[in-house]
Amino acid sequence: MLPVLVLATLGAIAALYVRGDLNPILCDGPCGPEYVTAPVGLDEPEPAPDDPAPVGAGAIDVSQLAAAVRGPAGSTDLGGHTGLVALDARDGATLLDESSGTFVPASTTKLLTAFAVLAEWGPRATFATTVRRDGDRLTLVGGGDPYLTARPSKSAVERADLATLAAATAREVGRGPVTLAYDTSLFAGPAASPAWEDTYVSGGVVAPVTPLWIDRGRVGLGRSQDPSGDAARAFAALLRDRGVEVRGEPARGEASGTRVARVRSAPLARIVEQMLTDSDNEAAEVLFRQAAIKAGEPASFAGGAATVERVLDEAGVPADGLVLDDGSGLARSNRISPRTLAEAVVRASSTPRLGAILSGLPVGGFSGTLDDRYGRAGDARGLVRAKTGTLTGVHSLAGIATLPGGRPVAFAVMADDTEAVNPFVTQAAIDRVATAMVGCACR
Repeated sequence: MLPVLVLATLGAIAALYVRGDLNPILCDGPCGPEYVTAPVGLDEPEPAPDDPAPVGAGAIDVSQLAAAVRGPAGSTDLGGHTGLVALDARDGATLLDESSGTFVPASTTKLLTAFAVLAEWGPRATFATTVRRDGDRLTLVGGGDPYLTARPSKSAVERADLATLAAATAREVGRGPVTLAYDTSLFAGPAASPAWEDTYVSGGVVAPVTPLWIDRGRVGLGRSQDPSGDAARAFAALLRDRGVEVRGEPARGEASGTRVARVRSAPLARIVEQMLTDSDNEAAEVLFRQAAIKAGEPASFAGGAATVERVLDEAGVPADGLVLDDGSGLARSNRISPRTLAEAVVRASSTPRLGAILSGLPVGGFSGTLDDRYGRAGDARGLVRAKTGTLTGVHSLAGIATLPGGRPVAFAVMADDTEAVNPFVTQAAIDRVATAMVGCACR
């Protein structure tokens, strides 16, 4: 009986490992690609000893690639305004350029936000939420951690929480009594973009942008209208739970005095990965401002836009016609060209500082906003890593398509005149373009 139990236990552990459920233990969060077991049907055969070139080498035949995508890219299901750019991700050489001008990018905007914040801060940066004391006054200071939570979380990206901060504070201040203020002065400008629909905040589509919130401003199934105040009130309750007498209700105010406690976010690389995988609007807007802060710009929508434009210019990414009124892509006034997105992906693929952009891209058929797309084995499943973008009448996809032999193509396909087409039909048409690329031998 004992050997059977042992075998059953080992089998269960093996199943958990293959599924990735042990990643938080083995890798302190999502494991890197070197630890991931290839899904069934995607295992690459071992190369023969006399293969002439390693995986990923070899030219890409431009005429064959153009022929492969001609039908899908010309589909009327993509509406009346489409663009496609494909570049060899290894050297940036242009493979296809069927585009002119700019498009409404929707959430592919987040690629540029990620590019800017990683370029400015680097992947190891963290953001601190602190408590300062001045006499009997405590101030909770927002540090712009987009994934600050109320209580401890097992998530690799939700590293900091108010319960831990309250425990550390209580050890320093004793039983009080104290009053509590909260400081949100890190960010400037409006909390909602003037370019957003009026109902985005009031209707719970997105929370007001602030450097202090918990659970990304979520309250149940909706968003808080006062995320900073809610965080401060939750912190006051946590202090009281630990025996600290907190008098009155928290009030907004600027911090002073000495720091008595601090919690730090996950590294920026993990934050960017999560933001891209989930297409998290709130996190993107916080990172938009964090990029501006590091660049010395106002921590506002305008400051974020100026920072993105400068960072792209310094990286040699063309940004003709770029317009950014937010960092998430909710603003329909945003304009980005397919060339800008594809070139940004090329730079990210060759710049270690920007590596979290590629590792954070959803994987077709497996993760994030692509987990239910490219679902059939052999139908580009696992071979497309890309950021999606969707608004009413707008569909876009930008990332990496891997051709046979491991040859990577950085691409962006955009369509922003599709109101007359069923959105699921347009989404499928976009996917057929990417599928056509990965299915092309192109040798």
